[in-house]
Amino acid sequence: MLDSGAPRGDRRAEFEATALPVASALYRTAMRFTRRPEDASDAVQETMLRAYRTFHSFQPGTNVKAWLFTILYSILTNDWRRRRRAPEEISLEVVEERFASALRASGADAERALLQRLGATPEIDSALQELPEEFRAAVLLVDVDELSYEEAALVLECPVGTLRSRLHRARKLLFAALQEYARRAGVAKE
Repeated sequence: MLDSGAPRGDRRAEFEATALPVASALYRTAMRFTRRPEDASDAVQETMLRAYRTFHSFQPGTNVKAWLFTILYSILTNDWRRRRRAPEEISLEVVEERFASALRASGADAERALLQRLGATPEIDSALQELPEEFRAAVLLVDVDELSYEEAALVLECPVGTLRSRLHRARKLLFAALQEYARRAGVAKE
C-alpha cells in the first residue's frame, strides 16, 4: 500500500529530500559491484523505486543511507545469483569461430569421433556443463543416451531440424573446448 497517511505530494517531497542525497553514493557502490555503468544505473533506479514504494515503512530519524544500501545490496545479490544460474548465451558467430579456430589448430575433421575417443571424464563433464541448456540436452540425449534424432526431438518438444542444429553447434563448442585436453590425452595432434 502506497499511502503513508500524508498527501501524495508531501510524501514525494519527503522521499526526495530524504533519499535522493544518497543516490550518488549508491551509484558509486553499484559501479564497484557491477563494473558497468548501465548495470549500476539500473540497480540504483530499482533501489529508488523499491524505496519509494516502501517509504511508508521507513522510520524517520533512522539511518536512511543504511536502509537504501540494504535495498541496493539485495538487488545486486539477487541479480548476481540470477545471472549465475542463467545459461550463457552464445551467438552462432562465436560458435562457428571457436570451431573453425579449433579445427585449424588441430587439423582434425571429425569432432564427434574425437569426443567419442575421449570417453567420459571430469573434463568432458565440465565442458558439458558450460554448454547452453538446449545444446547440452541435445548432446546428452543423442550422444550419451543414444536416442535417435526423432526420439530426442520428441523429448525436447522441438522439430528434428532444430535438434540437429543444436547438436551440431553443441558438438562444435565441445570440440573447441576440449582441444587442449585431447592433446594431453594423446588423441589429438599437437
